[in-house]
Amino acid sequence: MTYVSRKEAVLMLEDGTFFKGLSIGKLGTTSGELCFNTGMTGYQEIYTDPSYFGQIVLNTNSHIGNYGTLPEEAESASVKISGLIVRTFADVYSRSQSHESLQTYLEKAEIVGISNLDTRALVRHVRSKGAMNAVISSEYSSEKELKAILAGVPDMNGLELASIVSTKEPYFVGSPDAPFKVAVMDYGVKTSILKHLALRGCFCKVFPAHTSFEEVKAWQPNGYFISNGPGDPSVMGYAVETVKQMLASNLPLFGICLGHQLLALACGIPTYKMHHGHRGLNHPVKNLITGKSEITSQNHGFSVSIEDVAKNNEVILTHINLNDQTVEGIRLKNKKAFSVQYHPESAPGPHDSRYLFDDFLEMMKSVIS
Repeated sequence: MTYVSRKEAVLMLEDGTFFKGLSIGKLGTTSGELCFNTGMTGYQEIYTDPSYFGQIVLNTNSHIGNYGTLPEEAESASVKISGLIVRTFADVYSRSQSHESLQTYLEKAEIVGISNLDTRALVRHVRSKGAMNAVISSEYSSEKELKAILAGVPDMNGLELASIVSTKEPYFVGSPDAPFKVAVMDYGVKTSILKHLALRGCFCKVFPAHTSFEEVKAWQPNGYFISNGPGDPSVMGYAVETVKQMLASNLPLFGICLGHQLLALACGIPTYKMHHGHRGLNHPVKNLITGKSEITSQNHGFSVSIEDVAKNNEVILTHINLNDQTVEGIRLKNKKAFSVQYHPESAPGPHDSRYLFDDFLEMMKSVIS
């Protein structure tokens, strides 16, 4: 392994904020919504999480790439981020088990990135001004050229992306002899979520985003899982209707992240675009049912209206974010259905919330017995 000679690169935000740095990954130009993740580890899991589709990720941890990459640490079949911003990029990795460097990994995935800029200043700017689109380039540097590129980048608000990252054909995870059959709606599901379901005795059939409820129901599952994913949930009318039909069937239902937002929408509770979202591994959440707090892994730019949860007589608020009092979990009073905004599979992240998979299994057990 040798150090790489890097070309100059630039970053411009849609409000005109400009940074200079050095290129990482593929030479070229990329654009998307800029968001930051505060996790100190798990960069490969972040980059392959389909929920980041259409976004440029800024890692706040100062050293990225120092432990290389491994195929088994990917959360999907390919890198899903649009671009990457880091402070210090490691060309040399120290983990002996790693297959290749992050630089090689990004080059193969054709991901354009930038390093050696003041990421702390950039995070402070986004926290103050809010999430916005950005462009990274090692090809163009003039303000006019970069502004022209930014003009063509769509706003994440109102953007439907789940059907783009969803599987095109159904597939199975787990043993056919497992005691539970779970129908998974793939709006950008992470591999770790499927692994946790399979480890607990679930045979999962993963369905494409636009699969009709009739087709899903015909498989005769014991429960439904609504996955995480990218984009604005409020424009996913097709998915909301599917969730409504699943609720009417009275089988157990569990949703994570985007799945949580879709369950809320199916109950008539609106969602909204957050100022800059929650992305990291250390978000404190209180379980209002048990009174216990959890340190959680999160990745979302949209949230469920807490005011409208309080007005809904059929929905109970079960979890709340201790940083900003946003909705982190709901449960339906008269249905076996619940959801959380955060990621209990914790890949990466702490394991405090994995009990939620067990809660889902208990629901299915009660129906089967």
